[in-house]
Amino acid sequence: MDPILAEWGGLLLRWVHIITGIAWIGSSFYFMHIDAAMRATPDIPTGKGGEAWEVHGGGFYHVRKYLVAPEKLPQELIWHKWESYSTWVSGFFLLCWVYYLGSDLYLIDPAIRPLSALQAAGIGIGGLVLGWVVYNFLVSSKLAEKPVLLATIGFAFIMAMAYFFQTMFSGRGALIHTGVLMATIMTGNVAMNIIPNQRKVIADLVAGREPDPSLGKQAKMRSTHNNYLTLPVLFLMISGHYPLTFTSPYAWVMVGLVLIAGALVRYFYNQRHAGIGNKWWTWLVAALALLAAVFVSMLSNPVGRARLGLAALETPAPVASIHVPGDVNEVITSRCSMCHASEPVWASLASPPKGILLDSPDQIARNRHLIMEQAVMTNAMPPNNITEITAQERQVLAEWLGVRLARR
Repeated sequence: MDPILAEWGGLLLRWVHIITGIAWIGSSFYFMHIDAAMRATPDIPTGKGGEAWEVHGGGFYHVRKYLVAPEKLPQELIWHKWESYSTWVSGFFLLCWVYYLGSDLYLIDPAIRPLSALQAAGIGIGGLVLGWVVYNFLVSSKLAEKPVLLATIGFAFIMAMAYFFQTMFSGRGALIHTGVLMATIMTGNVAMNIIPNQRKVIADLVAGREPDPSLGKQAKMRSTHNNYLTLPVLFLMISGHYPLTFTSPYAWVMVGLVLIAGALVRYFYNQRHAGIGNKWWTWLVAALALLAAVFVSMLSNPVGRARLGLAALETPAPVASIHVPGDVNEVITSRCSMCHASEPVWASLASPPKGILLDSPDQIARNRHLIMEQAVMTNAMPPNNITEITAQERQVLAEWLGVRLARR
């Protein structure tokens, strides 16, 4: 693919995905808030709905909710579905554009599994389909009557899929596919249950029949699942920009910890908006879960292991000036500068990633902190070790940067 088309296509798809995602998440959070804020009103029978008053933008809003349906169908009815559909469609095209068309850079790590581009795409898409089928089976079974058990099994399934993806793809590819899997479940809930159930209710109203209240309960359950998955999905979508997450062989464990933290934060706000009280303990547990995720990321990180006392960290005296020795320049030139140059020679790149240039000693010295993060502290660069940098060459960079790691 033409590198300019590849870069602009990725930018525009990501832009659309962010815009539609904001719309979907915003409406999801809003309606969860409204649901929790509903209070009884004499105009609606007890247990069949409620109302809420809001003030915003200089005006007052009177919102009512009918748990099944009103006696009479209004002429104007707003459907909240396109935010979900457009977010998933734009995200799937972005996944194809970045990870399937650029599989050699971002998805396939030969050290993990030497897949072809077609095989990798098949495994990825197949995993998404499997994820929806298994989830839909679980929530359609008798487990729906036992929400805690259902949540536990669902949590274990997502962890298992995260582990599976990590045995197939690069760290980036594994985390992004786990996030897309959860996003697919969320959109599947909207397209396959919530909207169809609402259509059935409307059909009953038009035909003069009493709508089935179980349809609304099913839709509400799945909407709640979507709400609790939102924050972990967002974390996984941005994780590819942070090497400490995706370079760890225990990244699948971090997925579970982030799921716990994100769900607890949403639980706090759902309870708060319902007037039940402030469950402050949720923030403590969420913080502990995230601290545990940081700990897990350090286990496979050279500097992190030294901080944990699992390796010795020797720091030589700092050099008086920033000098780039010949062996360092040779490593960077042979392993990094084909991408990080003013005119990258890598076919799919129109410009150096993130605008970082490493094609001269001055540029190498200027970006030494990024070299430390991406090539010494983690093995994030080169992506999937596509230029086959060796451990000895990474040690050359580490010693130049003033760090030498030695096992105890």
